[in-house]
Amino acid sequence: MGRIETAFTDASMKKPAFIGFTVAGDPDKATCIRIARALIAGGTDILELGVPFSDPVADGPTIQKADERALAAGTTPDTVFEIVREIRKDSDVPIVFLTYYNIVHRRGIEKFYQEAHDAGVDGILIADMPVEESGEICAVAERRGIDPIFLITQTTSDERIKKIAAKARGYLYLVAVLGVTGVREQVSDGAIELLLRVRRHTSLPLALGFGISTPAHAQTCARAGADGVIVGSAIVEIVERNLKNTAAMERELQDYVMAMKRAASANQ
Repeated sequence: MGRIETAFTDASMKKPAFIGFTVAGDPDKATCIRIARALIAGGTDILELGVPFSDPVADGPTIQKADERALAAGTTPDTVFEIVREIRKDSDVPIVFLTYYNIVHRRGIEKFYQEAHDAGVDGILIADMPVEESGEICAVAERRGIDPIFLITQTTSDERIKKIAAKARGYLYLVAVLGVTGVREQVSDGAIELLLRVRRHTSLPLALGFGISTPAHAQTCARAGADGVIVGSAIVEIVERNLKNTAAMERELQDYVMAMKRAASANQ
């Protein structure tokens, strides 16, 4: 059983799993490692690392600025693998990359996945890769023991949901809003409807992301039966407003994760 599967099936873990996202190398390599460790210390069950990209079309302005900071600091795929290796020195938390196809293709699919495996990556989500073009990626991922994670949106048809579920491993990332990443006021009825619709087609864990930011959001997702909640922009906002005080950043990140987890498990 891989680390991602264990995170969702461990009987001692309170559901839903908290999946915390940060951009690798934001604002620099050393601080990013401290951010990752603070998220883990707060109880993050799965750590998502965004591989910084110059054209992150799925991301809103908050994460786009984090990508810009990371790239300005000189972050490359080599840097991202180094960050994972550092995290692996003291943590077995599942690590998932969120990336774009161009990054993988430029490095070489086989090489990228081999290096990811060797560093300790458990899953990879390629945000702009449609399931119909995922055959080669999924084959390489299987050989390297890395779970291919896929996005499903509110506009995804039932037929495509079935195709995606057949290819996916680890969990499915359900997009809770129409549009790009970013903090929203509430979890939409459409997100809950999507969760229930996808559940009819698969037994894979279902995690809601995009716009999830408050304890109330986490509680709503938990009550609806989500297996995981994914938080990105709210975490990156904490990083951004504490760029000049890393110690305060770490404290706030840890407290934030703990508050989200308490809210999500309040009804258990």
